This record gives sequence, C-alpha cells and structure tokens, in this order.
Amino acid sequence: MPDGFEQDEELELTSPLVPLFVITNGRALPPEHEYEHTTLVTAAVDNGQVAARTLSPEAGQVMDLVAKGFLSVAEVAGHTHLPLGIVRILLAQLEDDGLILARTPIPRAERVDRELVSAVLEGLKNRFGA
Repeated sequence: MPDGFEQDEELELTSPLVPLFVITNGRALPPEHEYEHTTLVTAAVDNGQVAARTLSPEAGQVMDLVAKGFLSVAEVAGHTHLPLGIVRILLAQLEDDGLILARTPIPRAERVDRELVSAVLEGLKNRFGA
C-alpha cells in the first residue's frame, strides 16, 4: 500500500470527483413536466426505515429532507446542493420505489378579464348604491 493511505479510509461518494451518473445509477432524466420546480414531494407514510437503509447517500439525504413534510423540487435541490436534473432523477427513483409521494403544482389561474370585472363592479354599485 502507498505511504499515507490508511486501509480503513472510505471513499466519499458525494465528492466532486464522482460523476453525476454514478449518483443516479445511469438513469435518464424524467420528463420536465413530471417534476416541475414547484412540484411538492413528501415521504410516503406507510414505508418504514428498512427500505431507506438501502438508499444511496444522496437519496437518503432527500428522504431525510422530505420526511418532515412537503418540499418543492427546487427546495430539495437547494438543500442538497445537487443539480435540479439529478434531484428529479432521484425523486423519480424514490417514487418508483414507493418511498415518496409527489403532488403536482396547482395550475396558474387564468387572467381575469378586467373589463368584465369592471362591468360587474359598476353594476353592483348602480344596483346597491355604493
């Protein structure tokens, strides 16, 4: 063994030298609409810690974050300091394993027609004398 290398020293799998495809087991990126920035994720209640013990360190970190409640995909990426694409892949793996639940974001409301709202307001004023 080379000098200065201890046999008990373990490799750090989350170091910058580890390619990101190793973290995701080579899995492809899911469709972007599947995990938007605002998609909320949380740990599935009925799954125990047994399944969580077999996770990669990064997936375990994600599970620890979402075990406390709902977080958006962007928040998970921010807390883990992982790229958003990698977080989406990890979330897809965790959801396939039944460990997390994902809630799609509520769609944005359509813009209200200002003329219609003004007409309704004007009609109410005329009717009730405000």
